[in-house]
Amino acid sequence: MKKHFIAFALLGTLLSPAFAQTTVSDAWVRGTVPGQKATGAFMQIVSAQGGRLVQADSPVAGATEIHEMTMDGNVMKMRAIPGLDLPAGETVELKPGGYHVMLMGLKRPVQEGETLPITLVVEDQDGKRESLELTVPVRALTAAMPGGHGAGGHGGDGHGKPRH
Repeated sequence: MKKHFIAFALLGTLLSPAFAQTTVSDAWVRGTVPGQKATGAFMQIVSAQGGRLVQADSPVAGATEIHEMTMDGNVMKMRAIPGLDLPAGETVELKPGGYHVMLMGLKRPVQEGETLPITLVVEDQDGKRESLELTVPVRALTAAMPGGHGAGGHGGDGHGKPRH
């Protein structure tokens, strides 16, 4: 019995670094037209123990910010926010018309069918940071949410890989 307990404890220790604290799914970037200098990245984020999305970056953009869109009367307003809370175990959806990652100062147009690298940084309650390296598919300019929530119903999965 003692051997089994030691083996189980050792196995748990070996496997724990492989489990990501934060996962990303259904990530995608909206395609652009020539001359367009900004676009949005959308996804679903789950932080197992809770945390805060504090940074985003992509080499295809001069600046990358976390944004929110809100209605002020009949006017839709967009603004940068310093971070986005990720309650423990809950899915936080970044979507058109809501929270999203804004890629600004695009260095070139991005077109449907290509993939873009995006790095997200999530900070936990203790201030420890986790970087997620994503490879995100670009969808058509007219695309909405994956899974049939508008045009372009098929989406990518983001494949977030943590780097500690």
